[in-house]
Amino acid sequence: MENKLQLIEELESSVRSYVRSFPTVFTKARGYKIWDEDGKEYIDFFAGAGALNYGHNEPCMKKKLVEYILDDGITHSLDKATDAKVDFISKFDEVIMKPRNMDYKIMFPGPTGTNTVESALKIARKMTGRTDIVSFTNGFHGMTIGSLAVTGNSMKRKGAGIPLSHTVTMPYDTFMDDGYDTLDYFERFLQDNGSGVAIPAAVIFETVQGEGGINAASMEWMQRLERICREWGILLIVDDVQAGVGRTGTFFSFEPAGIKPDVICLSKSIGGYGLPLAITLIKPELDKWIPGEHNGTFRGNNMAFVTATESLSYWENDEFEKSIQDKAATVTDFLSRMVEEYPEMKAKLKGRGLMQGIHSDVEGFSEKVAEHAFERQLIMETAGGNDEVFKLFPPLNIDEEGLQQGLDIIELSIQDALVSMNLKEKEAVTQ
Repeated sequence: MENKLQLIEELESSVRSYVRSFPTVFTKARGYKIWDEDGKEYIDFFAGAGALNYGHNEPCMKKKLVEYILDDGITHSLDKATDAKVDFISKFDEVIMKPRNMDYKIMFPGPTGTNTVESALKIARKMTGRTDIVSFTNGFHGMTIGSLAVTGNSMKRKGAGIPLSHTVTMPYDTFMDDGYDTLDYFERFLQDNGSGVAIPAAVIFETVQGEGGINAASMEWMQRLERICREWGILLIVDDVQAGVGRTGTFFSFEPAGIKPDVICLSKSIGGYGLPLAITLIKPELDKWIPGEHNGTFRGNNMAFVTATESLSYWENDEFEKSIQDKAATVTDFLSRMVEEYPEMKAKLKGRGLMQGIHSDVEGFSEKVAEHAFERQLIMETAGGNDEVFKLFPPLNIDEEGLQQGLDIIELSIQDALVSMNLKEKEAVTQ
């Protein structure tokens, strides 16, 4: 293993990140478990940064994919019609859109989250004739230039190497942290001709900010944001790349708020199996693209269509959704207890659904928890501008036993971190 990690050190670009946090060579994965080449078994509370909501190698999807490959199914087709594509569109309409009374055109941009965001920004500017996009503090929307322009993280923005323009950043819900309604600030900018802020083409936001620190907007905040957008003729874009596909407890993360976005961005787990796929949902009256105006060589990922179609079987009734919400309640209870029982963390609970975490005001603490968790063979990552949040992203279909095992490891890792940072006496730690 050391030789393989050394090879990566010598030959792979310094931009690599996750291999630094999880320094081992992984060889096999199934469900919520992943094994390295030494045979060590890890519990995965990372889930491909939200790309593996159904876990690793989900058996029904794997079977469909293998059959498709062995039958010489079309692999690459750009946006030509294929059976795999038609099957996905049909099932997505029947299982997801019709039961929710949603009327959207389905666009296939390139297969990544940043590409669906780029397409959303482009259609908003095209249809309104305006240039500016309003985004929010701590938002993360991707790594290409347009998406970076609406991303808050200064390190990632700096990587663009050029000025990022035609965007305005507004404070996200609770950003002021004093009970102040941040939308008062946004609305005042729109009302005052001297604010320097033109009426934007669109507003883009995440209902729960994944990379930004698991910040969850309230239902009331989202509802008011929609009202403001309607009043001023601003398009409302929801980036559901990470928070969607069941991660927060419903298929779309905005469903509990009852809002109706103009454009919805989906990627990551929409492919079901971890295969690259992205879709942009656009209200029909906005779908005025010229053919080929936004395209991409890999916008027809047929193998992802196959697994994505099979993944929608989870959503044919409300049983799966209910199970996610039950597990989310278990996680909330656990994290609330951690905050109460370990005050040395100076912590607070963040997020909702199976997209939750703990924010610690102790510098470096959350990173230490994740580090100790890996030593105890659990994989999870941190979030926030200063990695101040350790976040729990287990697969949505994890069983109760696996979930509890992971939570037990996290508590031990919290105790480990308290000791290693001299915040608690070693004798107090329960092994």
